[in-house]
Amino acid sequence: MTDASLETTRRTFLARGAGLSLGAIALDGLLARDATVRAAEPPLGLPGLPHFAPRAKRVIFLTQSGGPSQLELFDPKPGLTKWAGTELPASVRQGQRLTTMTSGQKQLVLPGRTKFLTCPESGAQVGEWLPHLAQVAAKCCFIRSLHTDQINHAPAMTQFLTGNQLPGRPSMGAWVSYGLGSENRDLPDYLVMISKMQRPSDQPLYDHYWGAGFLPSRYQGVKLRSARDAVLDLRDPAGLDRAARRGMLDGLAELNGMRQAATGDAEIATRIRQYEMAYRMQASVPDLVDVSDEADETFDLYGPDSRRPGSYAANCLLARRLAERGVRFIQLFHPDWDHHSRLTSWCTARCRDTDQPTAVLLVDLERRGLLDDTLVIWGGEFGRGVAGQGDWKSPEAGRDHHPRCFTMFLAGGGVKPGLTYGATDEFSYNVAENPVHVRDLHATVLHLLGIDHERLTHRFMGLDFKLTGVEPARVVREILS
Repeated sequence: MTDASLETTRRTFLARGAGLSLGAIALDGLLARDATVRAAEPPLGLPGLPHFAPRAKRVIFLTQSGGPSQLELFDPKPGLTKWAGTELPASVRQGQRLTTMTSGQKQLVLPGRTKFLTCPESGAQVGEWLPHLAQVAAKCCFIRSLHTDQINHAPAMTQFLTGNQLPGRPSMGAWVSYGLGSENRDLPDYLVMISKMQRPSDQPLYDHYWGAGFLPSRYQGVKLRSARDAVLDLRDPAGLDRAARRGMLDGLAELNGMRQAATGDAEIATRIRQYEMAYRMQASVPDLVDVSDEADETFDLYGPDSRRPGSYAANCLLARRLAERGVRFIQLFHPDWDHHSRLTSWCTARCRDTDQPTAVLLVDLERRGLLDDTLVIWGGEFGRGVAGQGDWKSPEAGRDHHPRCFTMFLAGGGVKPGLTYGATDEFSYNVAENPVHVRDLHATVLHLLGIDHERLTHRFMGLDFKLTGVEPARVVREILS
């Protein structure tokens, strides 16, 4: 044996001599070259998950960006009438932080602008601006005692969705995708839709809201667009048939396999998986977004907007179709709930957008046998304050941000229907009973999916990170069925 051959190390042997063959072997489970192989592929979740029997198989998160007002929609305070126009007592405010938009004005109480409807089956109370939701309130669990730490939109929404106010952490959907994978090999685990608004919204929706953070990038949410191409760059160029595309991907996978064998870079495996996913999505996405097979009755139920691509109603219909196809985490974003002024006109407009489609989505899931194992979540990053912003007597008045108490509701997927949990003080300013921090909500959602939030971790920069962070978080077992 020559000296030169002795200098051949195991690493150079793997890189130069066996890169192609070992790369191909390593990637064999990733490359879906035919339907038989795809059907035999195991889920891409972590070994040992779920930790225990799940109550929910999937999540539909109806994210209302901007801070819907609990005072008008879910938390009636009829006693505020006697306080109208008077200054909020210091004993209630307790020196809490205000935004710069209202810190320079007197905190004069603005009573709720709506009457409330009572659900006869459960006793839940829902504002009259949400009449359809009031009819199905017996299916919902309302949490009136949520609270968070952030008072401005971007950090509050980032904490609401990722567990931390600073960008860079994985979103809840990415954590679920990482832990559980998906039941559908032809669609991503985590899909995102953003309402196409009929008037411009000044609230940006940042990509990190559905990002993977420090997890491999394959776990980030994939955005479905309302345009001709639901996913960008999915369509083959003119003149390229499926056989040629398949051959190109196979060749590219072999080259990437060689590089992965040489470097051990996990992102190369992610890249290969995403190429393969994109190839399968070329067939699955057009079928998903082609709603021509839906009955006219279905469109009538979801409301007149359901035929307008990109509307909240159309996205709710697509969410049901995604749930039927086994997508693990489905997230809808509906912006423009930030009503610093013209509360009575702008908030009612957002209610008109969302009320009927949300209610019908619950009914539609139930009649198809999907609600029991689908967890539906509705809510925004914080609530609104009791003090009027601007002239409290004017129809142009609004409400400022308020993180110390707000309301969300959950339905299906193992939560108690017809329950109203938690309570606020007479001003809807502080939590009075059963506080639920955003961290507790995250822990509870993971629990319903069969995940112990303390055990779903990812090592990054020498630390074991988790969605619920390092501060105490609890599963809100009182709301579980």
